[in-house]
Amino acid sequence: MLLCIDCGNTNTVFSLWDGTRFLCTLRTATEHTRTADQYYVWFSTLLDRYGIEPEIADVIISSTVPRVVFNLRVFTDRFFGLRPLVVGKPECLLPHEARVDLGTNVGPDRLVNTAGAFDRHGGDLILVDFGTATTFDVVAHDGAYVGGVIAPGVNLSLEALHMAAAALPHVDVTQPTRVIGTNTITCMQSGVFWGYIGLVREICGRIRVEYDRPMRIIGTGGLAPLFAQGDVLFDRIEDDLTMHGLTVIHAYNKENGAT
Repeated sequence: MLLCIDCGNTNTVFSLWDGTRFLCTLRTATEHTRTADQYYVWFSTLLDRYGIEPEIADVIISSTVPRVVFNLRVFTDRFFGLRPLVVGKPECLLPHEARVDLGTNVGPDRLVNTAGAFDRHGGDLILVDFGTATTFDVVAHDGAYVGGVIAPGVNLSLEALHMAAAALPHVDVTQPTRVIGTNTITCMQSGVFWGYIGLVREICGRIRVEYDRPMRIIGTGGLAPLFAQGDVLFDRIEDDLTMHGLTVIHAYNKENGAT
């Protein structure tokens, strides 16, 4: 089994890959103070609940929060006797290069999504990932990551609105029945929902014009299906794109003797 770990700014996801399918996907809050022992108690308890006996042979990690990587390394070494492959480290090979400005560090999550999307769909893609930030990644015809756009995430925008305006409440992200709200909550929901519909449509449209080639748009992240209800924004929605990308990168390193 391959244990894939994706550590984002808000959540950390563990998935077990048996070579043909993901046996389970487990999610916990990202906390840099969480120890290796705490990871193991949480992980082993949930595996018992699923009735899975882990036979982990390899581990691969993608993390946008550098401070958590140390304890994840200790977790995999102490409890499985394995040294994890960490995306973004020199020893981790990537199937395709990133063609960006010299000295630019591309987020590991964006490189992983690029690898997963190219494996499934080929090149000339726009990847829209609804995470803590809403990111737009451009995948060239040959699979290279060639840049993108970073915008505030949906929940981050709602939190900022609530904190900056004390009279505005916390609201759930949902598709309103009408654009014109008749109370504070529906006004906020309409602004966020239709505002992000417009954000995605406009940015993707401008990327297509600038790129000057036909492009497909792939949505991922927990809120992608919600925003797909409001308009035809995506050609496909992939809920496991990052995890698939981790399996692709791991396989590439195996084939090239890096693990």
